[in-house]
Amino acid sequence: MAQEIERKFLIDLVELGSLEGGVTIKQGYISTSDKTVVRARIAGEQAFLTIKGENKGVTRSEFEYEIPVSDAEQIISELCNGPVVEKTRYLVVHSGHTWEVDIFLGDNEGLVVAEIELTSEGESFEIPHWVTVEVSGDAKYYNSSLLDNPFKRWQK
Repeated sequence: MAQEIERKFLIDLVELGSLEGGVTIKQGYISTSDKTVVRARIAGEQAFLTIKGENKGVTRSEFEYEIPVSDAEQIISELCNGPVVEKTRYLVVHSGHTWEVDIFLGDNEGLVVAEIELTSEGESFEIPHWVTVEVSGDAKYYNSSLLDNPFKRWQK
């Protein structure tokens, strides 16, 4: 079974320092009647269709398939309801793990999240000094949740 085991953290960009080689990501979501997530994503010159199951801790089923960019554009414009999530993703290697640092744009500007994918829930990893708070179990930080409750509406 295809699984994603991912932990999510807020970070301090000042502590992290400069970032290079970011990829612009635009993703839209197709409405579902349960906790399944269906997403079309354009990341630079590539595009993907992703289906994710309900989170159980930091694990969930995930199926991802590369598709033509033109198909992703059409899916986002015709099948995805409402706004899209836009961000720039940077890959940062720290102590043998690759962290995905997402700096959100648009209605979610100001939100910065780092994710680490693991091979098991018990896998150990070193938390970098630029990590501030873990938000893995907090649904408001799910990208799909940012559509209905964007960061700009959160109380600061």
